[in-house]
Amino acid sequence: MTDTQTAAEQRIPVTVLTGFLGSGKTTLLNKLLRRPELADTAVIINEFGEIGLDHLLVEKSDDEGMVTLNSGCLCCTVRGDLVRTMSELFLKRSRGEVSQFKRMVVETTGLADPAPILHTLMTDPLLASRYRLDGVVTTVDGVNGSSTLDNHEEAVKQAAVADRILLTKADIADAAPLAELKHRLHHLNPGAPFQIVEAGEIDPNQILNAGLYNPETKSADVKKWLQAEAYEGSHDHGHGHHHHGHGHGHGHDHHEGEGAGADQDPHNVNRHDDRIRSFCMTFDEPMSWSTVAAAFDALVTYRGPDLLRMKGILNVKDTDKPVVVHGVQHVFHPPATLEAWPEGDDRKSRIVFITRDIGESTIRKVFASFFEAEKKGWGQEQQQQQQ
Repeated sequence: MTDTQTAAEQRIPVTVLTGFLGSGKTTLLNKLLRRPELADTAVIINEFGEIGLDHLLVEKSDDEGMVTLNSGCLCCTVRGDLVRTMSELFLKRSRGEVSQFKRMVVETTGLADPAPILHTLMTDPLLASRYRLDGVVTTVDGVNGSSTLDNHEEAVKQAAVADRILLTKADIADAAPLAELKHRLHHLNPGAPFQIVEAGEIDPNQILNAGLYNPETKSADVKKWLQAEAYEGSHDHGHGHHHHGHGHGHGHDHHEGEGAGADQDPHNVNRHDDRIRSFCMTFDEPMSWSTVAAAFDALVTYRGPDLLRMKGILNVKDTDKPVVVHGVQHVFHPPATLEAWPEGDDRKSRIVFITRDIGESTIRKVFASFFEAEKKGWGQEQQQQQQ
């Protein structure tokens, strides 16, 4: 195992639980924390109004690992509080003042964009050395979910960046609207498996360990993390061949004048869904790290806020080990080198993008231009050497 993986295993996994107001996050958390799988869990809750965990649960947990933030929106006014609270909890854990919690759940307010919390986990040096993002879990109301997605872009973003989507209140929802909501969510984020939750009950194993590192196998589970195969044929408009090693693109690529218009897609029913799309790009040939890093840098510089989430595994020249990358808008996690490629892997680079107002062909063109520039630079070097 590499030092990167060993360090990752030692850090405490953090699950970010998000979802719009009234979608059932707190009910879900109440039930989850009674399960033995979450016995050693610290919880940070950003209360909004009177919403919060019931007193019975807090008493039952001896209040040791339970922390509640009351001062407004976690993603803006108390971001410093989040860093301070997580750091203090870790120190108390080290000193034995609270139980030796093995994981953490951060519940956001229903109005929150989860991106700033992910930025904090990825960029704060103190937190990044002690915690790692395990996954983003988003609850969607099975009864009111469609109207919420219609009216609130935050709700669409919450579903779009999720690693797991939980459909709540499905037991009291009408079958036809529920089926349409499922289809819509899958179209929005094909890479996020979704589970039906009835009365807040769910198997914790369905949402825990959704990140790159699997604590059971003590190795990186790239396939489960990327869910790249979910994009194959999901809304496939054919293979796009790139200039570099026949890169293939899978996804909906019908915006910005890049193919069939949104009005031709019966499931693209509103402006929020219309703006956000997800796709997986595949590259057959090994990449130069400096070139691919420059392409990412260009995307972040010019379109950072619209690059909602990006994760990938890269076949990089000069190393036979895979390189894993993860970004949220303008913030990129330092790339990690894994010990080995997944068993049976074909060693193609795969990058999943979730974007707002950026079509697949736009990103394809950015990569193609950098690969082309690399080839030209290499050709000029060859000419100079010959002279």
